[in-house]
Amino acid sequence: MKFNTSRETLLRALTVVTGVVERRQTLPVLANVLVEAGEQGLSLTGTDLEVEMRARLEEGVEVTQPGKTTIDGRKLAAIWAALPEGASVTVEAGSQAIVRSGRSRFSLSTVPPEEFPKVDDQATKVEFSASPENIKQLMEQTSFAMAQQDVRYFLNGMLLEVTEAHLRAVATDGHRLAMCTIEGGVAGVEQMRAIIPRKAVLELNRLIADAESEVRIAIGDSHLRASSEPFTFTTKLIDGKFPDYERVIPRDGKHCMTGDRAAMKQSLTRASILANEKYRGVRLSLSKEQLTVQANNPSQEEAEDAIAVDYDGDELEIGFNVDYLQDVMNVVRGENVRITVSDGSSSARIEVPEEEGSVFVVMPMRL
Repeated sequence: MKFNTSRETLLRALTVVTGVVERRQTLPVLANVLVEAGEQGLSLTGTDLEVEMRARLEEGVEVTQPGKTTIDGRKLAAIWAALPEGASVTVEAGSQAIVRSGRSRFSLSTVPPEEFPKVDDQATKVEFSASPENIKQLMEQTSFAMAQQDVRYFLNGMLLEVTEAHLRAVATDGHRLAMCTIEGGVAGVEQMRAIIPRKAVLELNRLIADAESEVRIAIGDSHLRASSEPFTFTTKLIDGKFPDYERVIPRDGKHCMTGDRAAMKQSLTRASILANEKYRGVRLSLSKEQLTVQANNPSQEEAEDAIAVDYDGDELEIGFNVDYLQDVMNVVRGENVRITVSDGSSSARIEVPEEEGSVFVVMPMRL
């Protein structure tokens, strides 16, 4: 195998593909990237047996000798990133892979491509296209609420729900919930649900970060595939039943407050400085036209910060994890935030008037 290309042609492809490669692997070949050169150009594939990322490059690559091999992904990506801008690069692979650029020469060990595993292709039940902006919004506004290493394995991911009416993403860790809905679903689909693992969601975010073309998504019983030129991403799905999120979302709260998002975010940031480092609790005190955020810690230190809000109800005090509130403020885009609660011990429903499809729920804390 031998091909010529430029540093810029492969730089992003290598960065994205090696993102799925784990540093510690049970199989040595999983640290490698499968490199295939042929008449159609160059293909790079990385996998950890659960997710697979593939990049196909048809332009900017001159293949002089077709073939395939596997090369350590992180080392190859590090070499590529360290080359000077605009550098021409030649890669030749036999028992070893030789990378040449100018006066630089690197010799890397290889593993036979026959040992490289691939995620099996599965029959798909639903296929649709969506703009990268919509997919990005679905993930950005929900992925922060995914659980990490929870024994309830079905919470360690994001639910993607497809119906004829909408596309919806939901994530929860049992203490908070985030839901984002985009109107306009897939014709003829009554309901299709897929729980995408946490790592796959993070890699999908990387995939569409700079995507310009539409994202093509195919969902089967156990796999999801997302394609946006030149990348194709495949992941196994979490086999489990996601909680009934509709029952978790509070309805018809008695106390409703609306305030400036930026002001609220800054107030929470200031108060959080002296919040308990372990429990991260803050007390929200509502009175007419004012929200007061209070925090304290075991060192007898206290913080109090007040901002003006639109509220005309009874006085109310309720405690929350400040990090959960800040996470919501960081992902919403509107100017104002509306917080609704039933009483001082109920979950808060957080919405943005300008973003009707986004709903967030945060459980209260005892302080």
